[in-house]
Amino acid sequence: MKRVVVVLALGLPLLAGGYFGYVYFASERYLADVAVETVFAYDINADAATVDRGHHIARTRGCFGCHGQQLEGKVFAEEWSWVGTAVAPNLARYARDHDAATIEAAVRQGVGHDGKALWSMPSYNFVLLRDEDMAALVAFLRSAPIVGKPLPKPDLGWETRSLIVRGEAQHMAEWADRMPPLTLGEDDDPQLVRGEYLAKTTCNECHGFDLRGDVADDFAMPDLAVLAGYTDADFLTLMKKGEATGGRTELPLMTMVARDRFAYFTDDELADLLRYLRTLPGTPIDADAVWRELN
Repeated sequence: MKRVVVVLALGLPLLAGGYFGYVYFASERYLADVAVETVFAYDINADAATVDRGHHIARTRGCFGCHGQQLEGKVFAEEWSWVGTAVAPNLARYARDHDAATIEAAVRQGVGHDGKALWSMPSYNFVLLRDEDMAALVAFLRSAPIVGKPLPKPDLGWETRSLIVRGEAQHMAEWADRMPPLTLGEDDDPQLVRGEYLAKTTCNECHGFDLRGDVADDFAMPDLAVLAGYTDADFLTLMKKGEATGGRTELPLMTMVARDRFAYFTDDELADLLRYLRTLPGTPIDADAVWRELN
């Protein structure tokens, strides 16, 4: 009996150590098994108009919401408790420490400066950003003052690494690869073209890549076809104040996001966006879309 106890006392820690070692190295291998598909080589101009455009992109696409109102970085301790330590870096510092190609790879391709796939950055939302808007964003970030703030080192944590090893979670480079292309082109209605671009570099972060709804962590994001029933005035109220029809003033997530991001869209941009969203009821819903299957 004593021998059995000794064997267990020695063997169980070894087994546990072996398992955690396997999980760590297998998850690291998975994150490293990515490549930057295209190297961004667009010229970065720092004129005032370009920087202003970059500021508009940063504000309306959520850079300030995730990275801090001074781009100083942010720790998501409570929001993402299943991740060991989720940290949005100091963007002003990041933009100065890295070249434009490295910044673009993180934003639009989901690949970090260390060559590994990112985990929390919603790169799929920015895949379709035009080159000129991506360049303007870089120009703005490099112009923003660096506000010093100590930030911890990001840590995926064992729960997330275990999900990776079991094939139950995917990194952002994979999600970015799944984003469908824009469907409208130069021969289509310019207002709809502009509206689709806005929708698919903004709304798809929460509402699915096709904007027809999504579910994550048992929280349902609605099919945006519902907005076809909004009047112009109701839509402006929703996007500027985060208030829905029927007097609903505190919507889960949308109220905060609208006030921090969407309130900064111009009225013309919102008109284009609504015009496009009103076409959604006439398009089919792919119930087997991969982004819905994997949630």
